[in-house]
Amino acid sequence: MARHPGRGSSRPVNRDCSATALPCAHNKSMCRTELVYTASITVAVLIAIVMCLPGTLLAQVSVDDVHIAPRVEPTKVAGMESIDPSLKTHTKPMKVDVSLVLVPVTITDPMNRLVTGLDKENFEVFENKEPQEVRTFSSEDAPVSIGVIFDMSGSMTSKIERAREAVIEFFKTANPQDEFFLIAFADKPEEVSDFTSSVEDIQSKLVYTVPKGRTALLDAIYLGISKMRQAKYQKKALLIISDGGDNHSRYTEGEIKSLVKEADALIYAIGIYDHYFPTEEERLGPALLSEITELTGGRAFTIDNPNDLADVATKIGIELRNQYVLGYRPKNPGHDGKWRKIKVKLLPPKGLPPLRVYAKTGYYAPSE
Repeated sequence: MARHPGRGSSRPVNRDCSATALPCAHNKSMCRTELVYTASITVAVLIAIVMCLPGTLLAQVSVDDVHIAPRVEPTKVAGMESIDPSLKTHTKPMKVDVSLVLVPVTITDPMNRLVTGLDKENFEVFENKEPQEVRTFSSEDAPVSIGVIFDMSGSMTSKIERAREAVIEFFKTANPQDEFFLIAFADKPEEVSDFTSSVEDIQSKLVYTVPKGRTALLDAIYLGISKMRQAKYQKKALLIISDGGDNHSRYTEGEIKSLVKEADALIYAIGIYDHYFPTEEERLGPALLSEITELTGGRAFTIDNPNDLADVATKIGIELRNQYVLGYRPKNPGHDGKWRKIKVKLLPPKGLPPLRVYAKTGYYAPSE
């Protein structure tokens, strides 16, 4: 905060110094003597006036009534001036009203195929092991706000054309009302395209991205979650396309997992992995993406052949259009800021094989 002249001091400021009548220019000693003499008289007069005031008035004066702004400069951390504000850690989590909790749910069969056509009666929802009443249920194709997190690190050079094709195929499944943004990342994430409904705009900007550098995957997820706060639709999703683990992020895995728990967005990932892992980070890459996506109710797809990229991207796009959305009002609506665990249980019709449920694992209750 900029400091204003005179703030934090009881000393008066002379606004017309050039008009001083004292003959300081001719005799500096005389100037100082007259100033001291004048100040002494003024203080004596003020003391006399105060001593004459009634005692009751003096009793009303308290040190609590004196407000002096302390002369404390804000602490500056060395090097922070050059850091992208969007990537600063320890930011205050976004708080949202969760009076109605919405839970997107995907159901698949043993062949990993989508299961559609289920009804509200086929689902049960538990919060902290307590059953909840499902008040809203839908399975229609609602518009989605989608962010694509695209790996442009140097190791993607041999796979980049297939990866671009996968994004194009993914967009072919889009609803006309959907909105998209694109973040590319290598040494650091960069917003390539703001929210737009133009698929062509995203595709044209993908063409000019050049693979190079290392892999700041976790930082890119952070930027994507932050950007999603500007989304206009209630349903939100991130699609990550990457070929390995993180090796250049400022954020830790724990920080990103906490962040995605607070975010109300599905995360899907396509991991493009080689048959061998040259580094420890790449070896841990598949597990990292699986853990992050499953926290949100999404999932990660692992492929070892770039030719399969387009088919998997299409599958994810179709899955987004065929989810069930369950809504409930918590029986315990307390504002304690604690993690509320969610469990969705399926009651399938008779005759179906064992089915798998994908749903977000919980949410943080508001703290105020």
